[in-house]
Amino acid sequence: MISLLFGVSIILMIYLTYVLLNPEKF
Repeated sequence: MISLLFGVSIILMIYLTYVLLNPEKF
């Protein structure tokens, strides 16, 4: 369960970084 939450947090951080680096696409 802990590993699942950790994986989700990693994915969210990567997604947020992508959005911040490419704001014109959103």
